[in-house]
Amino acid sequence: MEVPTEHMTFFPFHSYGWFYCGFTGLVRVFLLVDLGLFHRKAHKVGFREATVWTVVWACLAVVFCLGLYRYIDSLHGAVIAKKLALEFMTGYVVEWSLSLDNMFVFVLVFRYFAIPPELQHRVLFYGILGALIFRAIFIALGAALLRFEWVIFLFGGFLVFTGVKLVFSSETEIDPEGNILVRALRKLLPVTQTLEGQRFVVRRQRKLFATPLLVTLVFVEATDILFAVDSVPAIFAITTEPLIVFTSNVFAILGLRAMYFLLAGAVELFHLLRYGLALILIFVGIKMTFLNRVWGGHFPTGISLAFIVGVLAVTILLSLAFPKKPAAP
Repeated sequence: MEVPTEHMTFFPFHSYGWFYCGFTGLVRVFLLVDLGLFHRKAHKVGFREATVWTVVWACLAVVFCLGLYRYIDSLHGAVIAKKLALEFMTGYVVEWSLSLDNMFVFVLVFRYFAIPPELQHRVLFYGILGALIFRAIFIALGAALLRFEWVIFLFGGFLVFTGVKLVFSSETEIDPEGNILVRALRKLLPVTQTLEGQRFVVRRQRKLFATPLLVTLVFVEATDILFAVDSVPAIFAITTEPLIVFTSNVFAILGLRAMYFLLAGAVELFHLLRYGLALILIFVGIKMTFLNRVWGGHFPTGISLAFIVGVLAVTILLSLAFPKKPAAP
């Protein structure tokens, strides 16, 4: 059964392809300036630099939201503009909060492969390029599938299941050698024993070798694909507008690298955060399958945003107030 008209989009791709392409081009400019100008030479990203970039990406998201509000207001009026702008900010916060879980994994991955701080930005930069491509694919598939009501229940149920599983899961562990993409890469190319500067591949005696930096990149990419399975349905629980899902997702991902360097040394302090993320996943899953219908098709976005921000704030404060006990020697 198809979902009724409240799930129709205001910005169908066939009419607003120019907007999607223009936004994608703008993102490419941002990334080229980032890598080609500010991070041309490999260096360790310090706390001050990470803070500045975190603020820059957050401000760009807010500026885009204000511009989007004015554009939608000119087309559909202030009521629709306010609704979609609020959905953008809620989707941005949801993706940003779920990305916090990536921080724990990235720290473990870089430790496992012994990637020095000055090369970590390069891995995350190219990892984010891949993440943007895969997120666009997932969002396009999600937008097509959400025409059918059973998919909404499937997505919502999956989010609730993932949240419950996260509550009862043990500490995050990584197994790069067991990852199917890493195994495929090792079969395709031999891997050097040591890093080769910033290179992902090197040629020796006319034979191509992968470096540990490339193996790390592949594992980071595979990890992000798994996270996208949770985060993309979570944003579709906030809004069914593909343009809002895509743009909010992209802005959250763009700020992910800076946030990593800002929090990398302190991620272990936020040991209760995963319980907050679990609660957020359960909430958006229930919102998608039940609350939207109780509220006549759409649960108030403002309440959703307040709940999500509140959960994040409480779990972060509790983590700091009740620090994790050190492991017994």
